[in-house]
Amino acid sequence: MTQVRDGFQSRLGFVLAAAGAAVGLGNIWGFPTQAANHGGGAFLLVYFIVIFLLALPALYTELYLGYYAQANPVKALRQAWQNKAPKVGAAAGYIGLGGAIVMLSFYSIVAGWMLSYAIEPVTTFLGFSGASEFLHSDSALRNFVFTPLMLILTASIILKGVKSGIETWSRRLMPVLLVLLIGLIIYIATLDGASDGFAAYLIPDFSQILDPNLIIAAMGQAFFSLSLGVGCMMIYGSYLKPGANLPKLTASVALLDTSVAFLAGLLIVPAIYVAQHNGVEVFSNGKLIGEGQLIFAILPALFSTMGDIGLLVGLLFFVLMSIASVTSTISTTEIPVAFLVENHGVDRTKATWLVSGVVLVFASLIILNFDWLFGLVIMVFTQYQLPLMGLFYFVTVGWLWQRGNKLHQATSGAHYWFAQYIRFVCPILMTLVFANVAFSS
Repeated sequence: MTQVRDGFQSRLGFVLAAAGAAVGLGNIWGFPTQAANHGGGAFLLVYFIVIFLLALPALYTELYLGYYAQANPVKALRQAWQNKAPKVGAAAGYIGLGGAIVMLSFYSIVAGWMLSYAIEPVTTFLGFSGASEFLHSDSALRNFVFTPLMLILTASIILKGVKSGIETWSRRLMPVLLVLLIGLIIYIATLDGASDGFAAYLIPDFSQILDPNLIIAAMGQAFFSLSLGVGCMMIYGSYLKPGANLPKLTASVALLDTSVAFLAGLLIVPAIYVAQHNGVEVFSNGKLIGEGQLIFAILPALFSTMGDIGLLVGLLFFVLMSIASVTSTISTTEIPVAFLVENHGVDRTKATWLVSGVVLVFASLIILNFDWLFGLVIMVFTQYQLPLMGLFYFVTVGWLWQRGNKLHQATSGAHYWFAQYIRFVCPILMTLVFANVAFSS
């Protein structure tokens, strides 16, 4: 049968695209702030352990579901549940679709902030003080300018399909992201105060390693930083060619994603200590002040103390953040677009603009009710939907999906023991993450 679905043309293209989907603000924003708040090196060590114990199997199960179904999450989960309750599987797929729309609605707003902050050093350099002030403002008008811009940028890549759009641009953007990240680390390392940051980040305080709050924070961050639970990896898995080595690809994606998170920590944590050295108030009672606004408060304050070079560093940093945002938005947009194309025969161009329009409506609602809705949407999505969907995938692959599931059929060897791990251990760990993150927040 002729394969009509678009797909990735190379292993490298897939790895860069999947890692790009995973590498986002969670890695470059969330991970370093979590590390700074939870013992630095101790958090880093525990994070690496839980990546191996929880995030790798979760990534594998999501890719596995998509790969064997060769379909979007709604179709894939319906097929996996066909022997028991196909409507339950499809319903979970629809929840994932809804989650993708929700994620895009707030993520596009934040991505717009990154774009505006990336432009601001240019306007400052040119002496356009009014424009700079606007780009720095928290105004609804700024949000209504830059959120659609990010949606249009994302749509322009999605329109070109998997091979020409997602794969091509991931091949371009991910190396640029890595070069910018390493270049900024080298520069920050030369500044006064950076050595204290490197020490705090890299030298573990072993007395903190068994702290339950640290372990739970590391487990949650490991799961969220790989973009698991919303269907991104399932849809990317479905675009793999037959005969793909899933264990190897899973390990490659996780390694690249974890490496970027580690490098982000090497940039952000020393930058925090440099800012502190330069008189910027950073910590209060051992915790970061306003961790959610770290990027927009502490770091611009740091860049402003550097003089003209600070404009260049600020420009490069927020270009880096914008790239990380785009690689994540394209993967999330592809989920509802693929659903409309495959399940309802909608033309890809129409599907892309329809999804972008719906996301803009939801994003506009958040902008107009920002004070109470923005934080609520992020909380519900990250603390409830993602872990619950991750748990659902473990149960699906471990217990419900029988026909065509090699893990279900295995009776001995590595496949059998991995299946038992997915079946029994992962749901317990995932439930632990959910319970602690949801009910202790």
